[in-house]
Amino acid sequence: MQTNKINKIDGGTETINKIYTSSTEILDYEDLSIQHLIKSRAWMKLNEYEKIGAAYQYVRDEVKFGYNKSDDIPASQVLSDGYGQCNTKGNLLMALLRGLGISCRFHGFTIDQKLQKGAIPSYIFWLAPKYIIHSWVEVYHQGRWINLEGFILDQPYLSAIQAKFPSEKDSFCGYGVATKCLSNPKVDWEGKDTYIQKEGIHDDYGIYDSPDDFYSEVGTNLSGIKKWLYERLMRHLINWNVSRLRKKII
Repeated sequence: MQTNKINKIDGGTETINKIYTSSTEILDYEDLSIQHLIKSRAWMKLNEYEKIGAAYQYVRDEVKFGYNKSDDIPASQVLSDGYGQCNTKGNLLMALLRGLGISCRFHGFTIDQKLQKGAIPSYIFWLAPKYIIHSWVEVYHQGRWINLEGFILDQPYLSAIQAKFPSEKDSFCGYGVATKCLSNPKVDWEGKDTYIQKEGIHDDYGIYDSPDDFYSEVGTNLSGIKKWLYERLMRHLINWNVSRLRKKII
């Protein structure tokens, strides 16, 4: 659980323990591929608000929604894959933020499997646990922690789901979405909380310094034969389905 809290020092000024900007095995922002991305986009020249927005939008829209082989893969692997879901995209976003010198932390949950129905085809839905490991990123900006979850679905995919269900303007659950407002979910970086799956949350595991700490304590979604099948076959079928849904409006 959270071990490094905000400390009051020097007349009430708040500071964040440097662990919230440190690299880890999963948050491997010192990897050359991540460093190259940061340098090539000239993100270090931006102010803090712009840095958060640039990293956020990159992870949301340039890393497509899709399913990697495991939740606990390094951020550099997510970047190489070019796709991810809540947990793996979160790994990359946290690595980018820390690589930009911005403090962030991990908040772990479970979500109800029903919000994945549609994204995960019905013929393999049996593979999904009833409650699936979920997370969002908390970034420290202007003296407060801001919840970032709206980066999970790339805009073309989200637009495809909105187009598929044009009459669903308000609450919606399915296809990787759980929101109170499908027509206009709060997924853009504006210095405030962003959400796209929040309404599907079931369990709250609390705050951790890093995803490494969380997965070492809680574990990942699958084990045994289900994990083997998922890594080698099922996720590719899911990704094919997600790609098919996205392409319907492209």
